[in-house]
Amino acid sequence: MTVILKQIFQLLKLLNSETGTHQIAWGVALGFVLGMTPVFSLQTVLVILLLLFLRVQIGAALLAAFGFKFIAYLLDPVFHEVGHAVLSNAGLKPTFTTLYNMPIVPWTRFYNTIVMGSGVLSLALTPVVFFASLFLIKKYRKNVYEKIRHSKIMKAIKATGFYKLYMKYEEFYG
Repeated sequence: MTVILKQIFQLLKLLNSETGTHQIAWGVALGFVLGMTPVFSLQTVLVILLLLFLRVQIGAALLAAFGFKFIAYLLDPVFHEVGHAVLSNAGLKPTFTTLYNMPIVPWTRFYNTIVMGSGVLSLALTPVVFFASLFLIKKYRKNVYEKIRHSKIMKAIKATGFYKLYMKYEEFYG
């Protein structure tokens, strides 16, 4: 339980920080792909490499992947149907045969209906998740955070010695 609370507090801290909204939104979008695709596949390695090489908020990606992983289990029947439709397409059969006979490509497990369906849907919905999270982050920072920051309760909390001690701790140990 404390791990989940810690992640929620990290998310709130991230949303309230000066980190760029696009970095957080891309982190959420890549976390969406991580969460929707199966764990042990080449796609996961590729997305992790993207996370490491691009200027993306990794914490947002990991939190999003954690959250979307639960949704992915509920969507497995949908992934199966989409994957089955793609894999049973007669026009793509020669392409899949060629891909299967390549050296590294079979490690993606594209021949599995759930893997194919989750890959297709997650890639198709990644721009939607990016723009939705970008919109929500901007709305949160404009409306919610500003109201909380200027509220009397927050000013009273900031005036306490405990808050000052916490800020010293954050300064040294981050």
